[in-house]
Amino acid sequence: MNDPVATESANAPNAKAGQAANARARVYRRARTISVIGTFVVLALGCLYVAQSLLLPVVLAFLLSLVFSPVVRTFAKFYIPNAVTAFAIVLTLSATVIAGIYGLSGPVSGWIDEAPNIERQLRLRLADLSEPLDKLREAQKQVSEATDQNNGDEDVQRVVVAEPNLISQAAQGAPDILAGIALMLVLLLFILSGGDRIYQKLIRSLPTFGDRRKGLRIAHDVEREVSRYLATITAINILLGIVIGTLMAIVGLPNPVLWGIAAAVLNYVPILGAMTGVVIVGVVSLVSMQTTGQALIAPALYLACTVFEGQLITPMLIGNRLKINSVAIVLAIALWGWLWGFVGILVAVPLLIVASVISNHVEGLGGLRELLGPHAASNTPDRTIPANSK
Repeated sequence: MNDPVATESANAPNAKAGQAANARARVYRRARTISVIGTFVVLALGCLYVAQSLLLPVVLAFLLSLVFSPVVRTFAKFYIPNAVTAFAIVLTLSATVIAGIYGLSGPVSGWIDEAPNIERQLRLRLADLSEPLDKLREAQKQVSEATDQNNGDEDVQRVVVAEPNLISQAAQGAPDILAGIALMLVLLLFILSGGDRIYQKLIRSLPTFGDRRKGLRIAHDVEREVSRYLATITAINILLGIVIGTLMAIVGLPNPVLWGIAAAVLNYVPILGAMTGVVIVGVVSLVSMQTTGQALIAPALYLACTVFEGQLITPMLIGNRLKINSVAIVLAIALWGWLWGFVGILVAVPLLIVASVISNHVEGLGGLRELLGPHAASNTPDRTIPANSK
């Protein structure tokens, strides 16, 4: 008869070896999963960067369609065809863009032409704060003069390579920009004309009736949250631009309309937009005003307006509907700005809202939901879709 104690002692090494093998297998599977995810992320970022000329108009058309789809439905209740409303919206957007470019081209080109003079004036105004740099420049000048004296007998031919200025660079990129705007407007026209047909096609692609019903909720929640956010922020930014433009005119800053429009556009970028606007207005004020005290008035007013808007107006109108981690916002702005430039910065927060709404409905995206923070879309259990639902 076998001794149980001896049998258990004999099987102990095999059990330990099996546990070690299972642990190694788990480590290998985890490493393989991480490597696959990392490779996918790198490839996705590369595709987003390379295909930005195609993807950027598509993303802009998608976001604008979320804003204007409720308008199309409202007019449809009065028996106005979707195509007519969509054409009117696209025509209005086109006229607004053309009028904005035409109206701002003069002031912007004027400031670009004055950039060298602005730099010299700014250096003069900041001379009192740059005494160490002045000493360094004086020493550099003496070294340069000594070098020129030593090489005075040599006939040295210097070649200066002229770099293209901002205007020439903008002219070279104008065809691509116009093509992107045209593609965006055409896509927006067809999306709005189609109404809810695109949603219906996407929902039908889901496998089960429950997934279709909940997928429809996700689509409606994404549209509601993004459209409300963009509509509210746009109204706030327009009022902010009017107030700042008026104040800049009162204090005597040149081209107050330009700075009002710049304030409205920059305010789409949380945190960084207001800081950028204060710096730009501060530089313009330093080179435009007579004294340093007068030069500080314009940026101080700009800062006061943005602080008042950011701390009181926006929280009051948006309320608790948008609570996303500020770190996630900054990282999203940095990521999309690196991928798609200034336009990427503008679309960073709306895309973050889309990701947040989706994560609130999909059970498998709990980690993303915790990273982004609570959002307006409810976290109720009956409105979650399992990640592996079939």
